Amino acid sequence: MSATLKFIGHINTPYRTLEDCPNNVDLNGPLCQLVIHDAYIDGLFGLKKGQKILILYWFENTDRSAIQQQSNQGGELIGSFALRSPHRPNPIGAALLPIKGIEDGVVFVKGLDCLNGTHLLDIKPAILSE
Repeated sequence: MSATLKFIGHINTPYRTLEDCPNNVDLNGPLCQLVIHDAYIDGLFGLKKGQKILILYWFENTDRSAIQQQSNQGGELIGSFALRSPHRPNPIGAALLPIKGIEDGVVFVKGLDCLNGTHLLDIKPAILSE
């Protein structure tokens, strides 16, 4: 079985190198842009400023064989599924953030943890259970 993914756009962030990029999402971080390809702009209809969304993105140049890794906190060996590391069998990043604005096919959010130009996989409304 195989899967084919379609990137719906890319992400603009201020991070150009891995050393600059934070290890986690930061709600108070810099403004970032989800730039949607023209073919998918109509898919933004219904999203609203202030709404929380789940953002899925694709990490490049990762170790897809990583099943266990050393954690950044303490250095102990831990399973990849217990970490936010991009090194994993499917290098998909995820962030739950509120929309700061939407304009001309661009969704603005704050504090993503990925490099500038990262491929955008999907945007979904966040469903939070209490």
